[in-house]
Amino acid sequence: MTSTSIATPPATVPGRVTGPRHSVNRRSPAGRVVTYVLLLLFLVIVLMPAYVLVVTSFKSGREIGVTGQWTLPTHWTFASWDKAWTALAPSFTRTFELAIPVALISSFLGCANGFVLSRWRFPGADLVFTLILFGMFIPYQAVMIPLRQIVQTIGLPPGIPTLIFVHCVYGIPICTLIFRNYFATTVPVEIIEASRVDGAGLLRTFAWVILPIAVPGFVVTIIWQFTSAWNDYLFAIFLSNTSNGPITIALNALAGAQSPDYAASMAGALIASLPTLLVYIVLGRWFIGGLMAGSVKS
Repeated sequence: MTSTSIATPPATVPGRVTGPRHSVNRRSPAGRVVTYVLLLLFLVIVLMPAYVLVVTSFKSGREIGVTGQWTLPTHWTFASWDKAWTALAPSFTRTFELAIPVALISSFLGCANGFVLSRWRFPGADLVFTLILFGMFIPYQAVMIPLRQIVQTIGLPPGIPTLIFVHCVYGIPICTLIFRNYFATTVPVEIIEASRVDGAGLLRTFAWVILPIAVPGFVVTIIWQFTSAWNDYLFAIFLSNTSNGPITIALNALAGAQSPDYAASMAGALIASLPTLLVYIVLGRWFIGGLMAGSVKS
């Protein structure tokens, strides 16, 4: 009687993959070198204008020219920075008075609209949302003359008050879209239902339940609106002037003289871009997180 040996499967070790062994597709050292070289090349291309901007702002008048734009200044001077700050300081303060209220007011209105249109439905909500979004696709150039007539009819003071009103109105569509997507994909319906069971109405639910959990959306809209209002030039040139307008008007006046001072213009451009740059540096990671928070449904 012959004994038949029964083949037993090999013992599996936790964490070890059995079966045919496949080679892991890893990037070769040469591929990593090519990737880093390309990234470094793109970084240099992006930073070249910034280098010329910074270097030129510290040069004196006789050192500025096409042939010497890449060279470092022989004598570093802050005279151009002093000139630029003297010309831009009043408008620099006024631009903060514009950008901060615009960012806060339009974000709050967009949050309220997004909550009502996403979780507190009413007849015709989709039509209202479509009409609000339609404001995003109207070119600013097409409404400048009627907009100026409307502002004059309302009687708003020229300058910063008028620009605050206009930027808040034009910021509502994008803020509404961001908050509607955020509430529709991130905020559970059970939270709204629980507040209704507890007897909370629309306003109380919005104030005590929705606002505390809407911080990621506020980060996105505040950064967006602050940057848009700070960098705006088209509304500013139509609805204000150098004496009551934002920093973009003053920067254009500094750079558009008959004999422009290129060093002062570049120093002024750096001063004008510094607040938005700091906003993105400080809040950049929360900005990306806020955008992603409303992008997928958990």
